[in-house]
Amino acid sequence: MILNDPPPSGGVAPRALLSVVVPCFDEEAVIGETHRRLAATLEAVPGLDFELVYVDDGSRDATLNLLRELQRADARVRVLALSRNFGHEIAVTAGLKCAAGDAVVLIDADLQDPPEVIPEMLERWRRGADVAYGLRTERDGETRFKRWTASAFYRVINRLADISIPLDTGGFRLMDRKVVDAFLAMPERDRFARAMVAWTGFRQEPVPYRRAARTAGETKYPFGKMLRLAIDGIVSFSLAPLRLATWLGFLASGLALAGIAYVLVLRLLTAAWVSGWASLLVAVLFLGGVQLICLGILGAYLGRIYGEVKRRPLYLVKERLGFSLTGGRAMREEPADE
Repeated sequence: MILNDPPPSGGVAPRALLSVVVPCFDEEAVIGETHRRLAATLEAVPGLDFELVYVDDGSRDATLNLLRELQRADARVRVLALSRNFGHEIAVTAGLKCAAGDAVVLIDADLQDPPEVIPEMLERWRRGADVAYGLRTERDGETRFKRWTASAFYRVINRLADISIPLDTGGFRLMDRKVVDAFLAMPERDRFARAMVAWTGFRQEPVPYRRAARTAGETKYPFGKMLRLAIDGIVSFSLAPLRLATWLGFLASGLALAGIAYVLVLRLLTAAWVSGWASLLVAVLFLGGVQLICLGILGAYLGRIYGEVKRRPLYLVKERLGFSLTGGRAMREEPADE
């Protein structure tokens, strides 16, 4: 993909338009406060037009009704309602496709990432940064186990993958329009936004902040979902699991050859040959385990290929509100079945 050169002003329009994409899933307890703090923070930034793009990811509570009310009361609000829950990463992609800004901020609705950090991100962008990502210096309200697993994941994927994801970061970030366009040019279904943004390159700078505890509601990323996200990130950006399967095969073959040599020596040098069921059982279980591990690794990659070749749309939209005009600029529109 060929990217346009930035304008002489360093990528900032005379009066910049900022889009804030907020994926939402069952956030009725906090969405009102989220909107209030976002609007108050951005209204205080001089020379800035903004739009708030809320993506309802198939919420089961009153989140969508509250978003409709926000849109009726505030013309800067856009609401994109997906037909069902497609997952956080897909909701992020849907919001980015609808965002019209010169720069786009990604932020979750739970207020753990404080909106008050956005002006600092904007300042980094005005100084020439293409991506300003939130760097968590402290993580309030999280267990020691969750902090340890998150830290371990980033270090593991950075060793295995062909990219380098900044440590102790999340989805909270500001991206220049050319970075957003590069992100949207990636068609894969198993999406891991923070790794995809890191893959694009460009100039990326950290913005340190203290991550707050949830003000209300429940986390949408329990351990099972976090584990699946970690596996998606490793498989999508690394061939290391396939190399592991190859080395396990070599290891099993080497041990098998050593066992055959050992058995032949015993057979030739021992007069009274007594076969042992224990050694046979161990060998069968070991080889069977190695084969199943290798099949599982191959299946993970094959499943992703299968998902890609079906070419189903990433998501379906059932409702959109407020996407006609924004500050005199025509909004980007995409088909409802993107």
